[in-house]
Amino acid sequence: MKKLTLFFTFLFVSVGLFAQTTWTADPYHSKLGFTVTHLGIADVPGHFNAYDVSIVSAKDDFSDATIELTVQTNSIDTRVEPRDNHLRSADFFDVEKHPTMTFKSTSIKKAGKDAYTLEGNLTLLGVSKPVTMTMKYRGTTENPNADGAPVAGIQITGKIKRSDFGLGSGFPAPMISDEVQIKADGEFGHKKN
Repeated sequence: MKKLTLFFTFLFVSVGLFAQTTWTADPYHSKLGFTVTHLGIADVPGHFNAYDVSIVSAKDDFSDATIELTVQTNSIDTRVEPRDNHLRSADFFDVEKHPTMTFKSTSIKKAGKDAYTLEGNLTLLGVSKPVTMTMKYRGTTENPNADGAPVAGIQITGKIKRSDFGLGSGFPAPMISDEVQIKADGEFGHKKN
């Protein structure tokens, strides 16, 4: 009887330890943005309108989170249609050959209160490179518009170099900065796995 009790105790503890939750972004309250500097004097922002992102975590503070992101590159939006069409061309994102870019996290490490260093692989224009971002957990609350379902706030910031991926290689850094600032803000709801 003692062995049976120990077995069931171990089983319930194991299930509790490994219960994971998948969180998905609310598209109405999330944004994937970027900023480049034009001619060294003006920051020009943009964002992507179509993407899927999910976070899997077993811990309430997201300290064990894994993140997967797929972006539809033709959804780029800088509020200027001729510029957006140029960005979709082979000069930049080449959306006909490369309709998506992806990010898959590989590790997450604590970097302060509710702050983490997030590492992963970014694939853009068929080139995969490791990138490092900062992730901030902004809390969890109940969403009154979704019958009180939990919703978590996550912000990710960082920098990439477009030259690492061959993005816009015909446009030198004095014209468009090589460094691209990334800022993503998301509200994530969840379903139990």
